[in-house]
This record gives sequence, C-alpha cells and structure tokens, in this order.
Amino acid sequence: MSSMAEGGREHSYSGGLTISVVAICLMAASCGLLFGYHVGVAGGVTQMESFLRKFFPEVLSSMKTAKRDAYCKYDNQLLTAFTSSMYIASSLSSLVAGRVTRRIGRQAVMLIGGILFLTGSIINAAAISVTMLIIGQMMLGLGVGFTTQAAPLYLAETSPARWRGAFTIAYHIFVCTGSVVASIVNYLTNPIPKWGWRISLGVAAVPASIVTVGALLVTDSPTSLLLRGKMDEARTSLQWIRGSDVNIEVEFKDIVSAVEKACQNEEGALKKLRSKCYRPCTVMMVAIPVFFQFTGMVVVFVFAPVLFRTVGFNSEKAILGSALINLVTLFAVVISTFIVDCFGRRFLFLAGGISMMLCQVLVSWILAEHLGKHNAVTMARNYAVAVLVLMCLYTFSLGLSWDSLKWVILSEIHPVDTRSVGQAISMSIAFVIYFVQAQVFTTLLCHLKFGIFLFFAGCVMTMTAFIAAFLPETKGVPLEALQAVWARHWYWRRFIVQDAKHELDQSG
Repeated sequence: MSSMAEGGREHSYSGGLTISVVAICLMAASCGLLFGYHVGVAGGVTQMESFLRKFFPEVLSSMKTAKRDAYCKYDNQLLTAFTSSMYIASSLSSLVAGRVTRRIGRQAVMLIGGILFLTGSIINAAAISVTMLIIGQMMLGLGVGFTTQAAPLYLAETSPARWRGAFTIAYHIFVCTGSVVASIVNYLTNPIPKWGWRISLGVAAVPASIVTVGALLVTDSPTSLLLRGKMDEARTSLQWIRGSDVNIEVEFKDIVSAVEKACQNEEGALKKLRSKCYRPCTVMMVAIPVFFQFTGMVVVFVFAPVLFRTVGFNSEKAILGSALINLVTLFAVVISTFIVDCFGRRFLFLAGGISMMLCQVLVSWILAEHLGKHNAVTMARNYAVAVLVLMCLYTFSLGLSWDSLKWVILSEIHPVDTRSVGQAISMSIAFVIYFVQAQVFTTLLCHLKFGIFLFFAGCVMTMTAFIAAFLPETKGVPLEALQAVWARHWYWRRFIVQDAKHELDQSG
C-alpha cells in the first residue's frame, strides 16, 4: 500500500480512456440530471403566478398588496414545504440505499432511483392539491437519494485513477445541465396560463427515463460484483471497461485484495467508522456535506428566482437570472473537470473559498445599503444588476470548488469496507441540512435580511481554514492506496499510525 501511494502505483495499471469507460461513466453521471432538474425547476415554479394562484393564493396576494417588506415576500412555510419535502425523503432513502447498494449493486440502485423519480414526476404533473404535490416531491426525493448514493460510487470505481476526479465531476456536470434545462423550461412555460407549471414539473419524466433505460444497459462495477462474490463477472466487467486488449491483472489483483480485506472483518461498517483507524474518513464524511450546505448554495440552487424577485426583477427576468446562474455553474464545473487532476483538490477548495467569501460580503453590503430603504420593496436597477453579477461570480467560484469537489472527495476517501455506508451517511446528512435550509431560508431572509449573506461568508471562511489544515491532496492516488495518504498527514497520522501501522508495514 505504501508503495502505491509513494510511487504512483496507478502508473502500473494498464488501460486508459476507452469507449466503454466513457459510455458507462456518462450513463452513471446522467443520474445527476434528476437532482439538477428538480432543484432548478422547483425554485422557478414557486414564483410562477399560475402555480401560486392554484396552490398558494395567500403568497400571491401578499406580493401584490405589498403588505410585507422586501425581504419577506415569500415567507410561507407551506410553500417552502413543497420545496423541502423532497430532501427529507432523499435523506431517508440515502440511508436505505447505503445497505441496498452493497447487496444488490450500484447498477440496480440507479435503476430503482430512476423508476422512483419517474413516478414522482407523473404525480407532480397531475397534482390537484398541495398534499399530492408533496407526495410527488417525496417520490422524487426517494429517487434522488438512491441515485446520489450509487452514481458517484460507480464513477469512482470504474474510472481510471488518473481520470477519477474528472469522471466523478462529470456527475455534477449533469446536475448543472439539469438545472440549466429546468431554467429554460421554466422560462418557456411561465407565460402559459393555468397549466404552465404542470409542464415544468412533468418534463422531469424525461431525465428519469434516460436514467432508467441507461441503467439497464450497463454492467455493474467490478468492486460491487466482487462484494457479492461474483469473481468471474467482476473480471469480465473490468476487462470490458478497460479494453479487450489490455492487461488488467495488476489492477484486478488490487481490487480483489481490497475487497477480500473488507470481507475478512464483518464487524460492520458503522463500527469500523467509529474506530481510530477510520477517524479521517469519519470526520470528512460528516464535515464535507455539512460545510457544503453552509456555503450559501441554497440561495443559488433553490431560491435564486426568489432572490432576484426580492431585489426587484420581474418574474420573467428572475427566471432568466436563474438560468444565467445555472449556465455559469455549468461552465465552472466543466472547467473544473479539466483542471481538478492537474491543480489538485486542495488548491481549488482554497481559491474558491476565498472568492466565495468576498462575493457574499459584497452582496450583503449592497442589500444593506440599497434594499428596503424608506419602505421600498425593490432597489435601483443598477444595484439589482450588481447583485446578479456578484451571484454569478460567487456561483463560478462555487462550481470550481465545493460544488464539484464534494462528489470527488466523498466518493474516494473511504476504503471498500466502508464506502457504501460512508457515502450513504454523507448524503443523508447533506439532505437533512438541505431540508432544514430549504424550509427556513425564506424565514431567515425575512428576519436576518442582508445579514444572512454575512452568516454564509463566515461559514465559508471557517470551512476554507478547515480544508487548509486537514484535507490532504488525493489527486492521482488509487482508491486502494488512500490509507497511506492519511498516514502521512501531520494530524491524521496519529490515528493511522496507532491503529494501522502494522498494515502499512506489511504492504510496504
């Protein structure tokens, strides 16, 4: 293991980019369309007049009569429940998927997720009550929970070590693509009276169908097959992924060794994660999703149209602003795909964090100085445009760093024996916080006003310092060798050396 970490054992693996690996990784990454489309469409639908008139007339009435101040236009708990209900369902299904993924495989879980999301999209499009909407949202959440658990693991386990960062980020490219498509659909359906929102919600069936069909056409990952005792199928799968003329023996031997080691000790992944040897993985699997949720991303990915309506844009321009934000995010994530395995994870985390913090401070200053003054419910156009520009810069920084890298780090920090459970716990934590933020954001905006952006800026400063101190660089390191990386870190080595030094000595 130590030789792998020090000398770059990945260079002894044969095979590189093949049509097979690109095809299956694109299929797995397309699971991101589900999450991205829903997040993008929900924020736009909640400010469509046709949607509000049917389900939340009191919100529409308060907007038109201006009985509330500029920050409180959308402060309605039932309205936010429509948005947030998906995330509590995603949290629960992520935990279930953690066990199911290991038992039935990554491929099967992606298939189940696609079917659940398809069901939810049909219910939402046909909704005649708030209750039906929330049921549909929860079905979508179940589907998202399954796919976000399985797809990043599948990508990490099938992509070549040299390109693992790029392929894992491909998942988020599809998340961003889904958000962009949702913004375009919202813009086109917003003028349609009475039922435009039904089209926006119903189009979610398209990415769900893509994932469902795609999951039927790919093989499961070699690691997943080995965990279920399918040695021959695992070898065939790896050979197909790497290419028929490639010698896969070295890589296959390493995967088999890692899986056998995981299966020798059946004490349970949760018990292992509580041990000192796994302390770095445990801390990171909690810290990364918690920190990401406090970057202020909920403003961008869920409530961007609400923010733009708050600062004075009309409904159409608010949706266009949201579309611009999503396009900037997509552009940033595509760039990160090409540079993450060159510059590394740490550099992008640190540079992105500093830029995000500055943008949030400036947005807070503009809102404090120019929104809500003298009982005005909007601000001057030039300042509203400045907020849009700063949010684009913030989004670009977020897309280059946390928004892309969270999927990379969470999918690669765990050894085989805790990978599924660790990923499930991380996703569940993320969705719980996502639910809380989505449920309370409009209320916090109403009460904290511009201060909410200062709060997020403080969080970003804290998490950037954490990354600088505690996250080692993992670019180009095979998944089976990451334990040795922790063992050389100035802080984490005290846990690895105490409990796992003999394992490292045996391997090196």
